[in-house]
Amino acid sequence: MGAPARFSLIEATTKAGKTVGAIAWLYELAFATGAAGRNFWWVAPISAQSRVAFDRMKLALPRWAFSKHDSDHWIRLQNGAKIWFKSGDNPDSLYGEDVYGAVIDEASRCKPESWYALRSTLTATRGPCRMIGNVNGRRNWFYEMSRLAEKGMSDHSYHKIIAADAVAAGVLVAEEIEGARLTLPDRVFRELYLAEASDDGGNPFGLTSIEKCVAPLSTAPVACWGWDLGKSVDWTVGIGLDVDGKVAAFERWQRPWPETLRLIIDKVGVFTPALVDSTGLGDPIVEFLQKEARSNFVGFKFSLASKQKIMEGLAVAVQRQATSVLDETHREHRLEMESFEYKYTATGVRYQAVEGMHDDIVCAHALAVEAKTGLADLNVWHKLV
Repeated sequence: MGAPARFSLIEATTKAGKTVGAIAWLYELAFATGAAGRNFWWVAPISAQSRVAFDRMKLALPRWAFSKHDSDHWIRLQNGAKIWFKSGDNPDSLYGEDVYGAVIDEASRCKPESWYALRSTLTATRGPCRMIGNVNGRRNWFYEMSRLAEKGMSDHSYHKIIAADAVAAGVLVAEEIEGARLTLPDRVFRELYLAEASDDGGNPFGLTSIEKCVAPLSTAPVACWGWDLGKSVDWTVGIGLDVDGKVAAFERWQRPWPETLRLIIDKVGVFTPALVDSTGLGDPIVEFLQKEARSNFVGFKFSLASKQKIMEGLAVAVQRQATSVLDETHREHRLEMESFEYKYTATGVRYQAVEGMHDDIVCAHALAVEAKTGLADLNVWHKLV
């Protein structure tokens, strides 16, 4: 953290202590160069994240060394300098102040406009800045600036901390890293623990992995189904997987509900397990399916957390080639997979189609993979006769 360059960019593994190091750097800077009327900033993507650093600095400093304002999130040192902990969610609120030193936390997830605003506040003071964060694809300002700093851009320095460095320093343990490697999608693991950007930016499956999975429909019998129900302009989509996880059935239509219900029952039958979107209007539909076709239909409610879970399951299946993506005979399957993305929001990770695209096929495929996983769990399918 003590790099002499005015602007330092640090791409680092998760939980390597980069936040603690940046807190120490900002405090030392404010202590050594601060005075009454001089402001130092900590900027994070949202206020909840800046609050984490605020609380950590309060705990780290001796109580006699500072005063604080909990609602406005600032600490005043004995020399009169103030350290503010701010949100970058509204970049316009960052303009106007003269700042003598700053940290941008989770820089890869901060809006570029937040950096533009912060950079303007450092102009008159020529204050230094540390930018820290995990790698989050290639389509963000932090990644681009890191590459310029890595190439030796004047007054900038670049630093990279990977999981092995954290293990060597005693910050993390090797067993935990290996556990993450085995359970996370390869792209996610490489970004979070090896600081390696994926070529596909925000695509959770990986374009190269999708390509490796492309295949025609399997001719084996369907072992389980996933159904995403069409609402308004959306499509009803059914994906059937064989025992090896390959796509063996693909159904997609826009029809009135009575016709849709009858078609689903006809396609699935009364014994093949089927996981069905039961969000909102889907609840009574699943109840009807269970009543009409016995209990091989199980409802699944989409929420931010549940959607993340099954999308990560689909990502693992794609990256391990444990499922298939249909070839040109069903081109829309691959198109949806390739255009799907994830974004970090104030409430968590949001998986969604890019603007102007549908995600019905992706959701049905993820439900089918979840259904296949559930076949080995009698608690999930305890209703089956």
